[in-house]
Amino acid sequence: MTFQSQTHLRARFARGLSQMYGEEVPAYTTLVDVSAAVNEDVMGRHGAAGERLGSIQRVTAERHGAIRVGSAQEMAHVARVFAAFGMYPVGFYDLRDASTSSVPVVSTAFRPTDPEELAANPFRVFTSMLTTDDPRFFDAELQQQLQGFVGGRTLFSEQLLLLSDAATERGGLEEPDADRLVQLATQAFELSDDPVDHTWYRRLEDVSAVAADIGGVATTHINHLTPRVLDIDDLYGRMQAHGIEMIDEIQGPPRWDGPDVLLRQTSFRALAEERTFLFEDGTVGPTDLRVRFGEVEQRGIALTPRGRELYDVMVSATDRRLAAGEGGGVRAEVARTVWEENLPRTEKELALKGLAYFTYTLDEQAWDTARSSFPGPRVGLTDLVESGVAVPEPIVYEDFLPRSAAGIFQSNLTDEGSRDDAQRAVEYDLATMSRIVGRTVTNPYDLYQRQQDDSVSALSARLSLTITT
Repeated sequence: MTFQSQTHLRARFARGLSQMYGEEVPAYTTLVDVSAAVNEDVMGRHGAAGERLGSIQRVTAERHGAIRVGSAQEMAHVARVFAAFGMYPVGFYDLRDASTSSVPVVSTAFRPTDPEELAANPFRVFTSMLTTDDPRFFDAELQQQLQGFVGGRTLFSEQLLLLSDAATERGGLEEPDADRLVQLATQAFELSDDPVDHTWYRRLEDVSAVAADIGGVATTHINHLTPRVLDIDDLYGRMQAHGIEMIDEIQGPPRWDGPDVLLRQTSFRALAEERTFLFEDGTVGPTDLRVRFGEVEQRGIALTPRGRELYDVMVSATDRRLAAGEGGGVRAEVARTVWEENLPRTEKELALKGLAYFTYTLDEQAWDTARSSFPGPRVGLTDLVESGVAVPEPIVYEDFLPRSAAGIFQSNLTDEGSRDDAQRAVEYDLATMSRIVGRTVTNPYDLYQRQQDDSVSALSARLSLTITT
């Protein structure tokens, strides 16, 4: 029997979900094909420079998925399943107030946390939990009914959970248990053809289409699988040329002449999919739903807390200028101007100002020239960067943006739903999510800082100097 590591299992799991989702949503296959064509063209134009934020092999294979669950128990079960594949909770996202539509969920992302594991296979699953206890969305009666409905279903079989625990404990599984784990995990996120209670679904849909998609059915499913592309603007145009309707705009930072930071996302609009419903009169028949869509992303450099504060300031400035009528109402144009006024135009400047995370490599020729300028025993990192001795290499942003995620959700909803803002919101945060999933939810800044610190320590050892930051 062959032992399959968690890395191998994760790659198989990602491929299995991709194949399944492509069969369920054919437009997704088009999205993947167009993404691959765009990436090939970018590499043809830029060569090695096109791989600055990840090898083309990694980018081509890269996916992130999105699922939704209805309770803390289901979220804890999800954590057990994903841990089998070396995927752990990172980051907390509250989407409830991130858009004008009713989106009653809080989220985390399950992904590898080790840089080598990310390089081998960076599969992530953005996982949202319905906040059934939030009175702004659900009154007392609906809360009780919803919690009862969710509590009465089983999303993950006992065999799947036990195999997951075994894989987590052993760092993988022997065949045929490995095969069975991947099979059961993939099937758990397959769209069910069981009839859906029409009355119950529509009652939840009056509150939120997202709530209905989570709590109105007896199973969960993949809502989207997201390939990574090196030029999202090119992809956007090509998808439209294929006759596939895209959402109105690309979410996140604008296209500009400086460094790409954080995350840019877009999607094709949720497609009408036929689902079987059980109607009030006892008949069973089809009805179209629009809840699943095809998302694509372009990843940039991870920002530090200081950089993220600047990003939030720029987003707010863009909102104000748009409200004042600047840019003819075109957000991308206004945002580009704001970026040009505020954000450094080079990676080196980002590093010197402490706005983004980098690993640092040694330029030996620059060191030979500048060695006498650094007699030691201590030297500042900024001095090494300015002299060209320490070369900043960008750390890719591996996580998500609440406003962008909510923007994708909102762009694919047919109506805004309802929310009673006179009620007080139930508080959720990273610590709350940690208790829910039964393990520590990592702050992503800690991971980026650790990666940067490790590279500085390695450089310090090589130069036999203490590098201060």
